[in-house]
Amino acid sequence: MKKYLLFIVSFGILYIVFEIMSGMMLTSMYLSDFSYREANLNQKVSFGTHSYPFLMGLLAATLAFFIAQKSFNEK
Repeated sequence: MKKYLLFIVSFGILYIVFEIMSGMMLTSMYLSDFSYREANLNQKVSFGTHSYPFLMGLLAATLAFFIAQKSFNEK
């Protein structure tokens, strides 16, 4: 039970951290297009089409698994 709780907590923390970092990267790579400024067209903002929630979840789960394994192997 302790191993499961450690896994879930570390997974949740890692998932949140990876999602925040992914959002920061998407925001930093965003380039606004001022060419349509004078045309008064649709005011829709797009932050990119590349989002990998499954990949971020898989990476967070893998790291959480290794953290749980390492912490219980040291005891």
